[in-house]
Amino acid sequence: MKKTVWASVIGAIVVACALVAGALFLLRPAETGEVDGGEDVASRSEEAPVAERPDCVAGGVGGVELPCLGGAEVPGEHKPVTVVNVWAWWCEPCRAELPVLERYADNHPDYDVVGVHADANAANGAAFLNDIGVELSSYQDDSNAFAGTLGLPGVVPITVVFRDGQKIGALAKAFETEEELARAVEEVLAGNA
Repeated sequence: MKKTVWASVIGAIVVACALVAGALFLLRPAETGEVDGGEDVASRSEEAPVAERPDCVAGGVGGVELPCLGGAEVPGEHKPVTVVNVWAWWCEPCRAELPVLERYADNHPDYDVVGVHADANAANGAAFLNDIGVELSSYQDDSNAFAGTLGLPGVVPITVVFRDGQKIGALAKAFETEEELARAVEEVLAGNA
């Protein structure tokens, strides 16, 4: 009986360690590798020119001053509801989620939907969005100012919902469908009416 219990405990520990190692592997920055189109991501340095991207509302987002990633900063104000997705160029779950976010933005014109690239390498971030065909405006966060100021967990992707400039919810998961994202945002909005 004791051998069976110990075997179960050891087996559970091994499985837990494997899950943690797998999660850390997925969230680590890539050392080398190719982005769609065959370009070696390690060859893009932080000083590399940043590809042209859509413009952003000047002044950042969520009360955090951030520059626009590859676009101009244009005058304007954010809409009453702003949905911000924090992502990074090396994040595999982000690669799948960002097109979902863009479809959500297209179908919710009453909300501002933007990204925040949470990595110092702006050139890789802009190239990544261009590689996956996402035209969503994104801000560039070289120093983790957005997550740090708002007290967000140190993970990507994470989606943050604002109402009238105030953070009302943070969703630390990758959304696989537009419907799943819409449902989660509406739950946050309804719970903070």
